[in-house]
Amino acid sequence: MFPDHQFGFRRSHSTIQQCHRITTIISEALDAKEFCPTVYLDVKQAFDKVWHRGLLYKIKLLPSEYYLIFKSYLSDRYFQIKHGEANSAINQITSGVPQGSVFGPLLYLLYTSDIPTTPTTYIGTFADDTVILSRHHDPQIATDRLQEHLNLIQKWLQDWRIKANETKSTQVIYTLRRADCPRVYLNNIEIPRAKVAKYLGLHLDSKLTWKVHIIKIRKEMDIKIKQMYWFLGKKSSLSLENKLLLYKAIIKPIWTYGIELWGCSSKSNVDIIQRFQSKTLRMITGAPWYVSNQSLHTDLRVPTVEEESFNRIDKHFQRLQFHVNQLANN
Repeated sequence: MFPDHQFGFRRSHSTIQQCHRITTIISEALDAKEFCPTVYLDVKQAFDKVWHRGLLYKIKLLPSEYYLIFKSYLSDRYFQIKHGEANSAINQITSGVPQGSVFGPLLYLLYTSDIPTTPTTYIGTFADDTVILSRHHDPQIATDRLQEHLNLIQKWLQDWRIKANETKSTQVIYTLRRADCPRVYLNNIEIPRAKVAKYLGLHLDSKLTWKVHIIKIRKEMDIKIKQMYWFLGKKSSLSLENKLLLYKAIIKPIWTYGIELWGCSSKSNVDIIQRFQSKTLRMITGAPWYVSNQSLHTDLRVPTVEEESFNRIDKHFQRLQFHVNQLANN
């Protein structure tokens, strides 16, 4: 019952696979010298706004025994607020899925499974993270198609009592050409323009160079290494083995996330992360200046950024070859 474009909370589906699909559409548009206007929608309190009556209406398509289980699960739930010595009245809960429950994500996916799609645009969803893309050589046609899709989503949001935050949503125009695309609107409110959008943890700039993303994660790692200097610095009494373990467990995951995609960017961008890793390994070991970075990586058995990239790209490719979702497989 889940659409193929929904990658959230599904077995064998990951954020990287969804980002790969989105960046592939953008890359193909850039290679073809097309305009690719894109809107990243921000949904207000997505899991808290699931309308119970609407959800039960939709899951009537399930076998009756499942419908009755879900109906019992959602019905007769109440809440009360306590502040100091005062208690509010007891009120019935008529929307939202129970937070932290196993059924919560499943019910949300069922509730949003019928989000509108069009044959002339692309849509990607990961739970409530929604992106809509359009492609065409003519900026007006590309924008018209995107606006048509937004109009359908606007009506769908109203029908099912879901609210989007128009001012926190973002529009990015991906193109290598100098012309511009017209503005797009949701609920008659203009969606703000930006040069970069953050989607599922990756910063996608308007030319998809990945430089903005790499600079941001480099800054994040600089902050983290300062916080951990008393663990990893020269004066730390920790063993070399434990220092390396801390680096691999806490700092390395920051830059390896999404390396299957940004690892293919220019060498100058990748070198930003490589310099950070070499500097960190030198700090951990206290190695003198005459010890080469390559020796540090070899002796510590730590792969370089390029080697890490190739390894992860290869594994990512193998997973996609036989993926159950045709959108990911493509």
